[in-house]
Amino acid sequence: MLAFLGAIICIIASVHPAGTAAPAAAPAADNDSAAAALLPAADKGLGALHGPAEALASAGPRLPGGPPPPLFSRFVCTPLSAECPATGPGPASGPGPEELLALRSAAAELRRTALEQKERIRMDQETIRELTGKLSRCEGGLRTAAAAVPPAAGLRAAPRPGTMGHPPAEPPAVRELEEAVRALQDRIDRIEQELPARTNGSAPTAPALARDVLHTKMEQLEEQLLSKILTLQKERQAASTDRSQQQHNIEKELNSLQNRVMELEHGPPGYSPPDAFKVTIPVQNNYMYARMKKSLPELYAFTICMWLKSKALDGLGTPFSYSVPSQANEIVLLEWGSNPLELLINDKVAQLPLSLKDKTWHHVCVAWTTRDGKWSAYQDGEQRAAGENLASWHAIKPQGVIILGQEQDTLGGRFDATQAFVGELAQFGVWDHMLAPAEILGLANCTSHLQGNVIQWDDQAVEVFGGASKAGFAACEEGRKE
Repeated sequence: MLAFLGAIICIIASVHPAGTAAPAAAPAADNDSAAAALLPAADKGLGALHGPAEALASAGPRLPGGPPPPLFSRFVCTPLSAECPATGPGPASGPGPEELLALRSAAAELRRTALEQKERIRMDQETIRELTGKLSRCEGGLRTAAAAVPPAAGLRAAPRPGTMGHPPAEPPAVRELEEAVRALQDRIDRIEQELPARTNGSAPTAPALARDVLHTKMEQLEEQLLSKILTLQKERQAASTDRSQQQHNIEKELNSLQNRVMELEHGPPGYSPPDAFKVTIPVQNNYMYARMKKSLPELYAFTICMWLKSKALDGLGTPFSYSVPSQANEIVLLEWGSNPLELLINDKVAQLPLSLKDKTWHHVCVAWTTRDGKWSAYQDGEQRAAGENLASWHAIKPQGVIILGQEQDTLGGRFDATQAFVGELAQFGVWDHMLAPAEILGLANCTSHLQGNVIQWDDQAVEVFGGASKAGFAACEEGRKE
């Protein structure tokens, strides 16, 4: 196409007067006007192809009367001679109007063709740049997926097209590049569709499965262990309740049997007053005792009196004890082993010089007040000892348990056989103040029948357990007999 264009332009450039100026003046003027008409149109089209030198040369000034400058001197062609061969006999003549119009039409057609070629070349260059960018992105994506996805079988690397400044790829190369890029794009789309499915459908690893199974089994074992512990606790509570109930039933049966034996041996009880009885504890152990059904209120002073007859060989044991939830030794009268008889108040100790181990009946009283902790002890109506600073300013706590014959290590229980009382007890009473010595003497010599204003000795107020028994008793008659 360019060779044809050059030939046409050479033909146009060669048509001008070559000899004399006179006969050729008019044709030269016509030729110049034709060239002038062609040059503006070809300035941007052909000048773009052949450089600015030709346009400047063709548009430069001409000297009057001088020959026109050579046109399109840079075209690679064989220029024709200045004198074209005549088309017929006779002298040479310039082109006619029809030929000039045809030449103009051919020049315009050539200009349009050049512009179309230029636009097509520009579009091809843009297409090549776009394909180059896409190929670069595809290569970057394939590098990241190369470890997991094998390359497609039979896929060849597309040749890299030219870039700006280099000759563009031929149309077959461009088509091959487009096909390769399209194949790569299809492959990448398939990989992107398959990867989520593989990720979602992939099974968990063996360590994760093992952890889940182990965690589930541990939870099940913990639930089973907790259930078993609760069951054992319930069974233990039920067994403890049953054991306590059974022990209580056995003690009741023993008491009834003991009372029946006593009735058979001595006949029916001959006492009618509610206080004319005694409690007998025949054996030193940790399960025979009597319990007062009534408790003590809060006290700031007290007097406790009782009749007792000890059968112990070593120590007197514990005639009575009063325990509260916060203090097991709130009030205790105790003689243990070779130790002397002691009065304990709030675990504070005062020794009593009393002699009660001659296996006879004795009347015993102890009195105390919180003011300065004053106390006194009486045997058979006579004061044997007194003192101060025994649990000073302490208040006797209420809601405790009074046990006859055992020392309490906890509230109402945990007895020790070595501290148990062996013998007989009667006329246990409690007052909320210190009795006068005369009142205590009257109780001891049976001239007074004063009852305790806090605890009274009453058959319905005393329970016996473990084989301890009740029997008729007249304090003064028993004392005179002995």
